[in-house]
Amino acid sequence: MNSKKTGVFLIAFFILLGISFLSYWFKINNSPKPSLLPVIGNDQNHHVQPFSFVNQEGKTITEKDIKGKVCVVSYFFATCKSICPKMSENMTQVYKAYRGNKDVLILSHTVDPKRDTVQALKAYSLRFDADPTQWMFLTGDKKQLYDMARYSYLINAEDTANGVTIEDDFIHDQHYVLIDKFGRIRGFYDGLELEQIKKIIVDIKDLLKE
Repeated sequence: MNSKKTGVFLIAFFILLGISFLSYWFKINNSPKPSLLPVIGNDQNHHVQPFSFVNQEGKTITEKDIKGKVCVVSYFFATCKSICPKMSENMTQVYKAYRGNKDVLILSHTVDPKRDTVQALKAYSLRFDADPTQWMFLTGDKKQLYDMARYSYLINAEDTANGVTIEDDFIHDQHYVLIDKFGRIRGFYDGLELEQIKKIIVDIKDLLKE
């Protein structure tokens, strides 16, 4: 093989080598990466259970509507004068960070379905300019709402204090729950702490890459 042919061969070889390297680099850097967030639950098979609630538009929302979505879950009630206003205000930061992203949903469940009718939730949602297709304020059967809190989301949603039922008072949890695309719990965040709000915004981004 003369030097001219040898030179052409080497050039072609290095071009192919470069293409192979770039293809490998692109594949590695664009493939889904596992998040460092833990999977939380009683066991590795813990998932959000089937449910059926109604949002502020009167539309029935089920587990099928959140399949393949990253969800932020909270519990509140519209007439709350204590932690709820602050939790909802802080949730707007999460909402604004991902507004328009169809892969991110916010599910705010009432603990007071008797008062929080569809109309009441609609009025409440307007305070935050909430798009009902992305930020859903949910009401429904009280037992199912509370069972979802206790057994699916593993947070507290009680209407008792010291074991005594108080009709006009609700003891509820101030945490947001982060759910991944597979319906698994990936984190709990204090909805009253701004640093925790910043963290959940970052963690949502990580889960979207999985």
